[in-house]
Amino acid sequence: MSEELRPSAEITAADWIGPRLGGAFGAVRRTVPGGFAAYARIFHPADDHTWAEVAAATGRTAHPLMQWHALMGLPEPFSRHEPLWDGYPPELGRLDPADFVRLRTVLARHTGTADACWFGLWEGYGAVDLPPGVAALPHVELPGREYLLFSGALDGAWPPWFADRSPNLCWPADRAWCLASEIDFDSTLVGGSTALVGELLRTPGLEVAAVGPDDSLAVDADRVNPVPEPDPGTAPGGGRRGPWWRRSWRSR
Repeated sequence: MSEELRPSAEITAADWIGPRLGGAFGAVRRTVPGGFAAYARIFHPADDHTWAEVAAATGRTAHPLMQWHALMGLPEPFSRHEPLWDGYPPELGRLDPADFVRLRTVLARHTGTADACWFGLWEGYGAVDLPPGVAALPHVELPGREYLLFSGALDGAWPPWFADRSPNLCWPADRAWCLASEIDFDSTLVGGSTALVGELLRTPGLEVAAVGPDDSLAVDADRVNPVPEPDPGTAPGGGRRGPWWRRSWRSR
């Protein structure tokens, strides 16, 4: 019922999140709050393919902390090298709509306040047709990001005026769990109960791995799949916008 999603100025509803973010660079709990019993990483699909399917196609190993560029055999995300796989990469900062519905259905079973949830949308999106006055409301400020805040039922979490963007943050009033789709990540993180993560791992249609709060999702976190040396003349993690980047840009 998307009409029930309402813009909100009650940014104190998010005050609990910031103090629970922390850890080393790339840590799961720098994106989704620490303190939950369990955490899940939901991989955004690569068009119609799972990461495990792509890993099998490229001769790589699928594991909870795998990085897309490592599956591609690239030294870094933005590289001049030709990737090992020529398909489209996963979307950044956005869940596939069908995956979002699957995830939302599971999340609703693990909170007592599915009709009273909070949603954060990154304030930097340019193509979102916001209701009048929303941009002038105070923002939720977290390290490195600001979000517009909305409230409503979990089943209204993706109103038409969000355009093609799923919420970047979502949590119920009882704080039983928290979801984060960081704008630069190709996966979504969820912190919650062990029962919630266990059900997510068993949910058909979702590619999910259990992760720890201090596990790293940084660009160099994949210690299983070897990558070539960085391109000459590039800073570590910097790279250049090569063929893979052009395919990624066209897919958005």
